[in-house]
Amino acid sequence: MEKRETKVVAALIRRDDKFLICKRPQGKMCPLLWEFAGGKVESGESDEQALARECREELDIGVSVGSKACEVTFAYPEKTVHIAFYHAEITGGEPRAIEHPEITWASRAELVDYKFCPADADVVKQIAARRI
Repeated sequence: MEKRETKVVAALIRRDDKFLICKRPQGKMCPLLWEFAGGKVESGESDEQALARECREELDIGVSVGSKACEVTFAYPEKTVHIAFYHAEITGGEPRAIEHPEITWASRAELVDYKFCPADADVVKQIAARRI
């Protein structure tokens, strides 16, 4: 059986040199692991449109999507994800945990203390090392 491939976008949102991270809900893939805000790109959407929609739906914030920081392809047992990580800035609202059981702001040094989804692990290391 062929594995599904999913195109995903993620926002690297910074405030006072801290990054906004979100804990995944129970019942979803990688339950209760941390990730950056974002989600699947729907048919007909650009990456930027998908990221703005996901941030609005999941965090009740408006964002301005900036440059692409990096891309990652990761094969989970059930599917392969292609994630494009973008720098983003909050343009409206204050982040609220709507879809996630918890959200928080973490410094570069603190990021490595959180258990992230495997697909995000290398990006976290790059951020901690100030390569992103």
